[in-house]
Amino acid sequence: MSVALLFPGQGAQHPGMLRRLPSSPAAARTRDEALPVLSTLDTAAALRSTTGTQLALLVAGVATARALVDDHGLRVDAVAGHSAGAFGAAVLAGVLDLPGALRVLQVRGAAMERACARGSWAMAAVRGLGRVAVQHLIDDVSTRDDPLWVANVNAADQIVVAGTRAALGTLRRRAPEAGARDLTDLAVTVASHGPLQAGTAHAVAEALARETPGEQRRAYFANTTGRRVAHAPDAVLDDLAQAVQHPVRWHDIVRLMPELGITTTVQVPPGHVLSALATREHPRSISVAVDDLGIPATLHRLRHPPG
Repeated sequence: MSVALLFPGQGAQHPGMLRRLPSSPAAARTRDEALPVLSTLDTAAALRSTTGTQLALLVAGVATARALVDDHGLRVDAVAGHSAGAFGAAVLAGVLDLPGALRVLQVRGAAMERACARGSWAMAAVRGLGRVAVQHLIDDVSTRDDPLWVANVNAADQIVVAGTRAALGTLRRRAPEAGARDLTDLAVTVASHGPLQAGTAHAVAEALARETPGEQRRAYFANTTGRRVAHAPDAVLDDLAQAVQHPVRWHDIVRLMPELGITTTVQVPPGHVLSALATREHPRSISVAVDDLGIPATLHRLRHPPG
């Protein structure tokens, strides 16, 4: 069994998720490391902030991942994080420590919010169309004043778009005619993974340059390329910086994992969207979400797979 941990990004958050962290030594260590920011994060108001959401996701993901690995002995061979979730993946890979990741995410979140301070921005998932079809719609809808772009390729027929609310409104009206099943707004207050965030990428790169990278212990799947990065911490840091201005190639990551021997994926909290995408792409592989089962049942499922 070769295991990859999956760390979700914005949209998976919910109030109270930090009160459901595991009761274990590794999770307690994570709480202690995050103490300077922890008390302000676990409220609905805090999660309306891009910065607060990303920090909370990092703490929740790392605490659970450490509990699985350090307290329960789960062997993890690779990590992958969706958008902001990549910072939790980098911590488990050994490239960043948790305090450093928290510092950089504070810079990232604040820069993202500044980039979207003027105008009205949003993101939405288009289901039922592939990337080419969605791009054709974007080409018809997007203008200089109301831009729109592909932000995430989550599955062959699930594409996240970002841009102004006006452009998304036009896309919503035209998408059914092109064959889209639905268009669902994401629980975010910024438009990411596109040219609007070029300044954020620069700010994150500068913040990462102030951190000392550690020795990479686990393979890391990059958002910007969809490829595996091994024994190359500088490449991991470059992906963390650049991903905010480029589409997340999640579908490529999920497709590649079995080719590289990954037989099992485990999504750390919150949510289960990433594990569902993995199950859909590879129904014969094992993919579980800790939020669905809890840690004991997750470990039992991994150690005693059905049939």
